[in-house]
Amino acid sequence: MKVTVEKRYALLLAARDSEFVKKVYGGYFNVFVAAFREEGERWDLFRVVEGEFPSMDELHEYDGFIVSGSPYDAYGNDDWILKLCSLLQTLDAMEKKILGICFGHQVLCRALGGKVGKAFTGWDIGLRRVKMVKDLSPCCSIIDELGEIPSSLSIIECHQDEVCEVPAGAEVIAFSDKTGVEMFTIGHHILGIQGHPEYNKDILCNLIDRLLNNNSIERDFAENAKVGLEIAEPDRKCWERICRNFLKGR
Repeated sequence: MKVTVEKRYALLLAARDSEFVKKVYGGYFNVFVAAFREEGERWDLFRVVEGEFPSMDELHEYDGFIVSGSPYDAYGNDDWILKLCSLLQTLDAMEKKILGICFGHQVLCRALGGKVGKAFTGWDIGLRRVKMVKDLSPCCSIIDELGEIPSSLSIIECHQDEVCEVPAGAEVIAFSDKTGVEMFTIGHHILGIQGHPEYNKDILCNLIDRLLNNNSIERDFAENAKVGLEIAEPDRKCWERICRNFLKGR
């Protein structure tokens, strides 16, 4: 009789749940689970932003980790961010699958020796067309594992920081007219995505409202971002498939 081994994943949540996300989705964890979980998998939540981390002796039990977005700077020196960097270094040494999204993409880069900072071109909020790099080195075989990917994809973005320099051994696999490093990989176990494959447009609209209310962005900028969301759609299904294929190693 064939024994099925339960796959286990952990979300390292680097943001506190907004009132909107709690009301509509029951929290960010449910947003990620809806996007990436498949039948027969166990998903655990660690609120790293609140200092909650997996213990070192249970890391081997996980098949993969996802690092979420965050309002914090990936180059900050808050205790939890430094602890997260240390954890990511350990997971990299174990060659555990790590998917970094937005802040997660940036902090993963920092932890592994790259550089992150404020984007020279300012905020990027709304839908962004991301272009895949055509001429990748022969060693970048992870692309084959991610499945068939169109030459460009639309994704929801919300960030004012960016990856300035990828770690040694990393390969940039996607870029946009706004951001030079939209995706990067290291080996078969590291994938960073600057955009938000897990977001629905309503989550971003609420986030735009909150950024406007706390004077982080100007009203004209906020309104233009919302108009862009009304006239186009992100390629969510394709992004979800890319992330699933990466996490499941197929």
